[in-house]
Amino acid sequence: MKMFGLIIWGMIPALHAGAQFSDSVHYYVKYASTGSVNRTQDGSSYLLNNYMAFKVSKQKMVLNADAGYIYGKQNSALTNSDFSASLNFNLYQGDNRRFYYWGLTSYLKSKSLKVNDQFQGGLGAAYNLVSQPAALLNLSNGILYEKNDLLLKDTIPDVYHTFRNSFRMYYKFTISKIIVLEGAHYYQQSLRYFDDHILKSTNSLSIKLRSWLAITAALNYNKINRTERENLFMNYGLTMEKYF
Repeated sequence: MKMFGLIIWGMIPALHAGAQFSDSVHYYVKYASTGSVNRTQDGSSYLLNNYMAFKVSKQKMVLNADAGYIYGKQNSALTNSDFSASLNFNLYQGDNRRFYYWGLTSYLKSKSLKVNDQFQGGLGAAYNLVSQPAALLNLSNGILYEKNDLLLKDTIPDVYHTFRNSFRMYYKFTISKIIVLEGAHYYQQSLRYFDDHILKSTNSLSIKLRSWLAITAALNYNKINRTERENLFMNYGLTMEKYF
């Protein structure tokens, strides 16, 4: 992960400043590295959160890919080794950019949530309630197929599959072209098991130092009801992004 960060830093000077998608701008890349460190006479803890996203935007389709890795220790004991990745697309009809169909595949492996392997894939639809250059509010819903390899009570294997209804609310607001508020909130309920649901919430506040560089504070929450596990991260660091 340290080498990955150095590679990204090396790429940045070669990138020209960009602000948003236009008729000639079809690609977007983003890298964020945040973390926290705590050390006292009684012990120490640290958490590193690395995230990268890539986006291709065309007139009738948008393709998104992202991956993240969270690593943490407390008093030399491993608390987090969480990897996630997803690939999704938005499909538009005509000139209507408010309503679109989406497709998704994702993978999760998380020590903190007791997930050995989790795969999700499905389809749905979404609508932009607000769609302005400085303000976006989006609601989406769809059905996902999910295959799981979990640990219950820390040691009991639980391998199963289910279909989920997946609801998401996403927002992004830009204030004076400097302050960016962004977040996504998911509620995913199993259609097979009433007591099986997933909650995911991400929120971030970024202050731009340059067109491609910002200081970011982020708050992430995840809960898997079946494993009775949840995690909450609040950290800060740098975000780099480029439109081209």
